[in-house]
Amino acid sequence: MDQSGVGVIQTQGHGSTGLQQVPQVVPSDSRAGGKATPPSKAKRSTIDKDSEEYRQRRERNNLAVKKSRMRSKQKAQDTQQRVNELKEENERLEAKIRLLSKELSVLKDLFLEHAHSMADSMQPLCAEAPGPRNQSSNHNGGGSSQVWGKLN
Repeated sequence: MDQSGVGVIQTQGHGSTGLQQVPQVVPSDSRAGGKATPPSKAKRSTIDKDSEEYRQRRERNNLAVKKSRMRSKQKAQDTQQRVNELKEENERLEAKIRLLSKELSVLKDLFLEHAHSMADSMQPLCAEAPGPRNQSSNHNGGGSSQVWGKLN
């Protein structure tokens, strides 16, 4: 390494048998441990903590942090409100499902009762009248099992 802080690294080039010299800038500051100081860090050390510029920057930063926290808190509140609304809607829909299921059960029972009474009232007529109608009604159980099969 020379006085300017430029050192030379020797590497093997592609397809060549000799070594290739590549210049590399090495910081002369031994405290940095071989790493250069970023410009943002260098600037901060020059700002006096008692200066007006520093106070303004801190104030702006504090306001930005406060605003960010308020937005985060508002977002969490909005999310919780949406969760509560969805839970209420879910409960209403489940109650509606229970009501409609009961209604379906009642209507199904009424239909089956009507179908059985119709089959019972038709059976004596079919038993008295000879012919293909009597044979078909006996073949499929008087019609009530046919209706029951369609419901299940």
